[in-house]
Amino acid sequence: MAKLVVLSVGMTGRTQELKAEKTTIGRVEDNTFQIAEPSVSSHHCEVLLRGKDVVVRDLNSTNGSYINGEKVTEEKLMKPGQILRLGQVEMRLETDMPAATAKKPMDQTLVMQRGVSLDELEQGTRVGGFDTKSAGFSKKTDKGNKIFWIVAGVVGLAIICGLLYALTMAQK
Repeated sequence: MAKLVVLSVGMTGRTQELKAEKTTIGRVEDNTFQIAEPSVSSHHCEVLLRGKDVVVRDLNSTNGSYINGEKVTEEKLMKPGQILRLGQVEMRLETDMPAATAKKPMDQTLVMQRGVSLDELEQGTRVGGFDTKSAGFSKKTDKGNKIFWIVAGVVGLAIICGLLYALTMAQK
């Protein structure tokens, strides 16, 4: 049996089994699957069962319906494992059957491109055709932090002197 599992924070784990031919999803109570979230329209979309196929139909929602990042303009077929996003709410279609995944042959190792080392940046060497010295990169100094602490110390000292003066005047 197909079901929608909510993935969004605060609603994680909420599910809706797709038993009927048409399941309505939206913010208001008269929907089959109510999602009380401001980014979801009052009547956001319908999920239709057509045999073993699951089809999503957007109901002219304000923020749109998306399957794996692709906008649902009228109707779109949804496959197990795909993510349906309504406004800011995401949910995954799950079924009893495992999602069909294409197996890629793993006969070669992917070579990752090497990053830039700190020594290369400090020496001003050319990294990947990019001259780090002329680009204005240099080692970070802690000058701003020192100035902050000096100013904080002076202000703190002024506050303490003011309090001491106020206490001595109050005792007179």
